[in-house]
Amino acid sequence: MDKKDSIDNVEMRLQALENHIYGERRNKNAKPLKCAEALARIQADLTNTANKRERVKILHKKIEDLMKYLDPQFTDHIAVPDTMKLEFILAEEDFLLSHAALLEQISNLQPMLESTYIRDVPEHATKLQRLSQIHIKQQDQTDAQSLEVKQLFDEYDKMMSLLSKQFAQWDKNLRKLEEDKGIRPME
Repeated sequence: MDKKDSIDNVEMRLQALENHIYGERRNKNAKPLKCAEALARIQADLTNTANKRERVKILHKKIEDLMKYLDPQFTDHIAVPDTMKLEFILAEEDFLLSHAALLEQISNLQPMLESTYIRDVPEHATKLQRLSQIHIKQQDQTDAQSLEVKQLFDEYDKMMSLLSKQFAQWDKNLRKLEEDKGIRPME
């Protein structure tokens, strides 16, 4: 059924194309013109004409030669002799050998690419994405905690500095009082 539908679809498209090209023009019999039939007739007429003429037959045979001559690689083939090509290849021998070794290594590692580990990558990718999000969240928490600890250390340092200054002031006052009373401080 699919084949019939596709054929009907092609016929409808062809009919629409013919109507678009020819419009409402009709041939002598008042039948709509058919592009495909007209093209087939023209092709047959050209083939018959070409087969009747010897010069056209020769031209058809020379088309292959003409296509060969029009190919851009043909000029390279004519301009570069085989010895030059051989020298190019020999000059690149190390490069070619290294790449051949790499290709051989890749072919030896091909079973690894087909392993279950590689096939399971999409499944693990979702897990990795969740873990990555958890890691980022924990990293943010760690940064916040580090900032809080740093602030606490700064406060601790300020407090210790103030206490040290206070103790130094008290020590100085105590020594002055001891000197005024004549008490000798213990060392």
